[in-house]
Amino acid sequence: MAKEKKGTDKSAAGAHPGYDAVDIQVLKGLEHVRKRPAMYIGDISTRGLHHLVYEVIDNAIDEALAGHCDKITLTLNKDGSVTVTDNGRGIPTDMHPTEKISALEVVMTQLNAGGKFNRDSYKVSGGLHGVGVSVVNALSEWLEAEVVRDGKIFYQKYQRGNPVAKVKTTGNAKKTGTKITFYPDNEIFKNINFKYETLEERLRELAYLNKDLTITIKDERKDGEGKHAEFHFKGGLVDFVKYLDESEKTFTGKPIFISGEKENVQVEVAFQYNESYNDNIYTFVNNINTHEGGTHLEGFKSALTRTLNNYGIKNGQIKSDKITLTGDDFREGLTCVISIKVPEPQFEGQTKTKLGNSEVKGIVQSITGETLGNFLEENPSVAKKIIDKCLRAAEAREAARKARELTRRKNALEISGLPGKLADCSIKDPAQCELYLVEGDSAGGSAKQGRDRRFQAILPLRGKILNVEKARINKILENEEIRSIVTAIGAGLGNSDEFDESKIRYDKIILMCDADVDGSHIRTLLLTFFYRHMKEIVETQRLYIAQPPLYKIKKGKTELYAYDEDEREEILKSFKADKSAVIVENADEADTSVSTKGIAISRFKGLGEMNPEQLWTTTMNPETRTIVLVTNENAAAADKIFRVLMGEEVEPRRKFIEENAKYANLDV
Repeated sequence: MAKEKKGTDKSAAGAHPGYDAVDIQVLKGLEHVRKRPAMYIGDISTRGLHHLVYEVIDNAIDEALAGHCDKITLTLNKDGSVTVTDNGRGIPTDMHPTEKISALEVVMTQLNAGGKFNRDSYKVSGGLHGVGVSVVNALSEWLEAEVVRDGKIFYQKYQRGNPVAKVKTTGNAKKTGTKITFYPDNEIFKNINFKYETLEERLRELAYLNKDLTITIKDERKDGEGKHAEFHFKGGLVDFVKYLDESEKTFTGKPIFISGEKENVQVEVAFQYNESYNDNIYTFVNNINTHEGGTHLEGFKSALTRTLNNYGIKNGQIKSDKITLTGDDFREGLTCVISIKVPEPQFEGQTKTKLGNSEVKGIVQSITGETLGNFLEENPSVAKKIIDKCLRAAEAREAARKARELTRRKNALEISGLPGKLADCSIKDPAQCELYLVEGDSAGGSAKQGRDRRFQAILPLRGKILNVEKARINKILENEEIRSIVTAIGAGLGNSDEFDESKIRYDKIILMCDADVDGSHIRTLLLTFFYRHMKEIVETQRLYIAQPPLYKIKKGKTELYAYDEDEREEILKSFKADKSAVIVENADEADTSVSTKGIAISRFKGLGEMNPEQLWTTTMNPETRTIVLVTNENAAAADKIFRVLMGEEVEPRRKFIEENAKYANLDV
C-alpha cells in the first residue's frame, strides 16, 4: 500500500503522476555505496567480498610505493573478520581544515577523500584513488581503525560506515602504522567466507611486484588449520617469471631483466623462453593487473618483434625471402611480466584494466629495445636458440593456415558447415541458446532426447580430446573433436585475428562429463583447450560446468538426488534411514529392488546410466539444475595450474598431487 505524498497536487496542470520532486532521493555520505555496492566493488559475490580486502591492502601498498612501508600483514580472524596491518606513516588524525573533524574520519567516511590526489604525498598509487577504504567501511557491519603516529595510538570504530564515537587516544607508541579490522555486512554479502588460497595468490603477486616488501598472511579461523605464509622476493620480477615457469623447460638461462625510467615512468620487464607453445604475458600498472593490456603491452610487443627480427636477419638466421615472421611467432613459449609505475595512469576498456596513456608505448618500446638488443649481441648462443624457436613457430603457423583453409573448403561443400553430430537448437538468437559438450555417445543420446530442443544444442564428444598444452596449433587443428567444437561455436579459433565474438552462436557453453576419474580428466582437457585457445569464451563468462548428481535416493515413490556425500547424508537423515537402506551401484537395479518400506541408494557411475527424463531433471532443466561458471580471477595462478597438470614435466605434477590429493575414489 503506497503512502500518501504530501505537498504535491497530482491533478494540477503539468504534474507527472508518480514522478515529482518528492520522488528524487538524495543519498548522503556513504548511503549510495550501500544502495549500489556493485558500482564500487564489481559485484557482491565472492569476488566482491575479496575486493574489500584488496582495497585495504592497496592503501598499504601505496605507502610502500612511497617508500614508507616495508611490512604488511593480513590476518583472517577467528570471528570471520579481517585485519590488515602495515608499518607505514599512519593515516593522519589531526583536524581537517575544512571538514572540522579528524582526517581519519574524513578518509573513512567520505568518498573521494585521501592523499592520492596530491602528488607531494604519493607519486604513484593504485587502488581506487581515495574511494577504496571508505567503500570497505560502508559495506562492513563494523570496522575498527587503529593508527599509530606522532607518538600515540588513535582509535575509531564504525558501524555500516558511520562512526560510533569520535577519534580517541588509547595509548603511546614509538613506531608508526595503520591497522584496519573489518567484518563484511551480511545484509549485503550472503556468503562471508574468505578463501585463503585466493588471498595468498594475490599477496604473493604483490610481493613479486614490490621486491623490498615483506607480506605475511595468517589464517586463524577454526578450519584454517593454522595456515600462514610469508612472501619476500629480492629478485622481484625475475623471481616471478621463475615461479611461473617452474614446471617448464627453459633455454635462456636466467630470465632477462630490463629496467629504466623516462619522463617519470618507471619500467621493469622480466621474461624468458620455454619449450611450450603458448605465450604468457602479465602486465601491471602501479600494481594493478591490467588484464586487457594497453599501451605498455603494445610497446613491449613492438620492441620484441622488431629487435628479434632485426637480429635474426642481420645474423643470417631469418631469410626474409623465404618466410615472414609475425609477432605471434616471436612470442611462442614466452613468459613475461611487465610492471610500470605511472604518476597519472589513464585506464580504459570495459573493466577499466587497459592502460591508455599514449606516451607509455614509446617509453617501454625504447627501454626494451635498447636493453634486449645489447643482450642478444652479448649472448649469441641464447639468441640463436630464441630465433630457432621463432622459426619453428612460423612453420607451424603456416601449416595451421593451410589446415584452416582446408576446413573452410570442406565446410563450403556442406549445407550448414556445422558438425554432423551436432543436434542444434531451433532458436537462432545466441543470447537464448546454450551448447552442451557431452562426454560419450551414450550420454549424448540421452541428452538429445531429454533436452529442450528450442534453446539447447548437444555436441557429443568421442573419447578424450588432444592435450593442447603439449601441441602446436597445426596439430590442434588436425583433431576432429576440437574442430567440431570450434565449428559449432562459430566464432573461429580464439586468441587469433580470425576470432569474431559477434559470431558466437551460444550464450552458454556447458561441459557435461561423468562424475568419475575419466570424466574429470576429459573436463580438464576441455578446460585447458578453452583457457589456451578460446580464452575469450571464459573472459566473457560463457563457459560453465554441469553438476550431475552422484546419487539417487528413493523411498517409496519419493526420489531425491544428491550431488555429493554430504548431501546424500542429509537426505538420509530426512528419510530417517536405518539399516533397511540398500546401496546399489546400478541405477536400473535400484529401481527394481526398492520396497515400499526400505530406502534404495543408487550411485550413478556415468551420465549414460541416466535416462533422458533423469538427465533433464537433474542436469539440464534451468529451473532445477546446478551449473558452475568458469572464471579466471587470477590469470597467473590459473596458467601455472594448467602447466603443472597438463605440461611435459612430471615432477611438478607429482608434487602437486602429493600436496593436494586428499583421497582418490577410482572407478575400476
